[in-house]
Amino acid sequence: MGLSGRVPHRADAATKAGLLDLVDQAVDAGWSLCRACSVLELPERRAHRWYARRSRGRLADKAPGGSPVHGLLPEEAAEILALFDEWGEVDRSHRKLAHRGSYLGRVWVSPSSVRRVLFLADKRFRPLPRPSRSVRKPFPDWAEYTPNSIWIFDTTHFPKARMAVLIIEDLVSRMWITEIVSSEETSTQVELAFTAALEAEGLMDAVEARHHDGRVDLATDDQSRPILLAVSDNGPQMTSGSTREFMALCAIAQHFGRPGTPTDQAWLRHAAHRRIPGAAGVNSKGGSWV
Repeated sequence: MGLSGRVPHRADAATKAGLLDLVDQAVDAGWSLCRACSVLELPERRAHRWYARRSRGRLADKAPGGSPVHGLLPEEAAEILALFDEWGEVDRSHRKLAHRGSYLGRVWVSPSSVRRVLFLADKRFRPLPRPSRSVRKPFPDWAEYTPNSIWIFDTTHFPKARMAVLIIEDLVSRMWITEIVSSEETSTQVELAFTAALEAEGLMDAVEARHHDGRVDLATDDQSRPILLAVSDNGPQMTSGSTREFMALCAIAQHFGRPGTPTDQAWLRHAAHRRIPGAAGVNSKGGSWV
């Protein structure tokens, strides 16, 4: 029978019949039923239950689960497979497919039932293709690595005070140009900060000279127009239409890093988490060096 130690919780009909034959032989030899079961490491209660089942010819265990009233009907399983063929490439999930069936009024089953039916039918969702490796966008050719040519700006937060600080820093000289403290993060803070920065660095005259007539064509992509490059991440206040219009009016070009790639904004992370001006030294222009 291939048994050693205690009789397992589950045993086939042949094993049960063999154990009962050994018990019968021991009892015929003068042993008690209790002693024979103890030697075979078979609970006496199980032996009595097996005797009753042997008399009815039902030593084999029934299939687990029985016949539940909430079991899936064949037409429901067929409908699940039909939904998989139609919507599998769209939903790509047994949970979404279960909800899809109820939305369409075709089948009402749980996600686990959908998963079980698909597993038994050897149906699998194809994973989404991996996105291609993105390439970092270089700075424009006209952007020179000189002071007041490339500015970086970002927002750092102070959760306990419920305040945010928008910081503008020169990428080349690492000079902290200006900052705006506010409880909001909108394009208004970006406009105020860049207006103060342009005035502090004496670039407002250059802005006015670029559009002396007071009009700027936002659709024009003239590489000679920008007076500097503003580098930032993809925050909503940086990418909003109002910020884009303001930057165009000030002849400032924008450059964004790749979403989900913090290394493209390494300068921003480093600058935004530095100390607030006042703790750092102040240069002759009035700006703070970090």
